[in-house]
Amino acid sequence: MSKPIAPKLLAEFIGTFAFVFIGAGAAAVIGDGTGLNGIAAIAFAHGLTIMVFAFAYGSISGGHMNPAVTVGVLAAGAIRVGDALGYIVSQLVGGIAGALVLRAVLGGTATGLGMPQLAQGLVLGATTVTITPAAGFVIEAALAFFLVTVVLSTAVAGRAGNLAPLAIGMTVTLNIIMAAALTGAPFNPARALGPMVATGNFADAWLYTIAPVIGAVIAAFVHLGLRRLAHEDRIGTQAPAAPAAPAE
Repeated sequence: MSKPIAPKLLAEFIGTFAFVFIGAGAAAVIGDGTGLNGIAAIAFAHGLTIMVFAFAYGSISGGHMNPAVTVGVLAAGAIRVGDALGYIVSQLVGGIAGALVLRAVLGGTATGLGMPQLAQGLVLGATTVTITPAAGFVIEAALAFFLVTVVLSTAVAGRAGNLAPLAIGMTVTLNIIMAAALTGAPFNPARALGPMVATGNFADAWLYTIAPVIGAVIAAFVHLGLRRLAHEDRIGTQAPAAPAAPAE
């Protein structure tokens, strides 16, 4: 018998609320985060929040806290459609609520509330880089691919045991260290849309909502393909059964 849906939805709401409030809050307080120390602080704020709430609520809802993760888990056949839709609504509402509370405690939108944006004229070594929407789409899809791959391979497949939240939290951290200065690295529609709603600025909203979902679906297909290949390999390497001894 499946567990009641209400505790799962509440867990997803609280987890996503905390993720946006703390993650976007760190980005708002620290600033643009282009320096290594700033990027690391923002990355760990997001990663540690995901980790602790995955530990807290993993046994209740799975601790998705990201509509892209839920879509990936759905595509992998590990959650029912009705539950997935409820998760996504709870995550989006939680993300928006987290950003609105952040706006209230910071006294407005002057800090940007951690809203993601594509880099313009970013100085990298001896050159400057501008991230086009196409490049940003690829980056956000790739980051979501990495995250959902880890979720499916650890929490869903059960390979990491109780350490799955640690692996997931570290994946979020590493993703943000690499891409925070390029796209803001939300790879999470709830994390992106929360600050957008709170600031009223929906620049590139299509990119930040669609790209992570595409990456998540690809991760699910790869996960299923690898699982099928591994199953076929196990069957192929099994020793054939010994022939039955002839009756005397």
